[in-house]
Amino acid sequence: MPDTVETDVTSTDTPEQLRSAMTDRLLAEGKITSGAVEHAFRTVPREIFVPEAPAQQAYDVDDVVITKRNEHGVAISSVSAPRIQAFMLEQADLKPGHHVLEIGSSGTNAAMIAEIVGPDGEVTTLDIDQDVTDRATRGLTATGYDRVNVVLGDGEHGCPDHAPFDRILVTVGAWDIPPAWVNQLTEHGTITVPLRMRGVSRSITMRREGDHLVSVSAEMAGFVRMQGEGEHQEQLLLLHGEEVGLRFDEEPPTGAELLTGALDTERAEEWSAVTVGQTEPFDSLHLWLASALPGFCMLSATAETTLVAPQNRVACPAFTDGSSLAYLALRKVSDEPKTFEFGARGHGPEGAKLAAELAEQVRVWDRSHRSGPAPTFTVYPAGTPDDLLGEGRVIDKRHARITISWS
Repeated sequence: MPDTVETDVTSTDTPEQLRSAMTDRLLAEGKITSGAVEHAFRTVPREIFVPEAPAQQAYDVDDVVITKRNEHGVAISSVSAPRIQAFMLEQADLKPGHHVLEIGSSGTNAAMIAEIVGPDGEVTTLDIDQDVTDRATRGLTATGYDRVNVVLGDGEHGCPDHAPFDRILVTVGAWDIPPAWVNQLTEHGTITVPLRMRGVSRSITMRREGDHLVSVSAEMAGFVRMQGEGEHQEQLLLLHGEEVGLRFDEEPPTGAELLTGALDTERAEEWSAVTVGQTEPFDSLHLWLASALPGFCMLSATAETTLVAPQNRVACPAFTDGSSLAYLALRKVSDEPKTFEFGARGHGPEGAKLAAELAEQVRVWDRSHRSGPAPTFTVYPAGTPDDLLGEGRVIDKRHARITISWS
């Protein structure tokens, strides 16, 4: 089966034709793998839920329709791209008769969930913003899915009035796993959530095992961030004015203010001999570095600055010991085929040492994890003693202790 399907879509195509073409493409790409999800995608009229957007945009497999922004222009509510919705619904493994909670409401996803679980199931969609729940209610009523419970509330607390749930789907970016989510699951229930760990996000489905959760699948995904009690802001450290910034998901290392002068030092480089093709994915490398390196953060740089040359100027893996830093880099080593080598660049008194450490972790990833299985994510309640945690990097949150374990 081909990786993509070319569809002859024009501005005169009807919503039904667009819906069919969208579903055919997601099937061909392997994002839809079950008959139940296929049926939901072929049935739910997405255009009704985004009346302000052209139908072509509503059915574009990669297009996120922003439905609300805050006073700074930052998106705070959206209808997720069909591609993202498809693989999350497949991750959740919904069955007829399931009771499902969706946290973060657009209406579209709730309608598809309702289509899958059928009349014997129950769907509750919850959002903290009344504008969003009102929009969802209008769309669900207009499309005949008014049996869905639309609830205004803070997702941090789940929805005890309709619990317990066989499945919880979180369609906003979460930083933590609140106890309410675990407590409101049935004994064999699962949570599917885009979870941020050290600045790296994965959509993870986790099954309940007693008082903790264990992952059964993980996919790359990005969502607008959770609001309310579960909101979490990164710590930003600006270097050299606003040309370069380091974003820490937890508190920066002690003494990190010394980094403000690190970029004035000579740049050190270390190359790994690990290469990657131009179109070859390497998303597991970012996750490996986040789990392997202490003082991990994400480096961002303006397009104009020459102070740094990162692999990615928007969000590049980096780490610091408090006085020096190193970040992931790429250099071209071949034109035919176009091939790049991973390396690291360092600044500060220990910049060369940190660059060498980062490059060595790239080699470890290449040897042991590049083609292997995804890591296992396990979520324990906060306060769980270290000796009861599994192996791997431990990430402490407000409500949970999360381990990332690579085989």
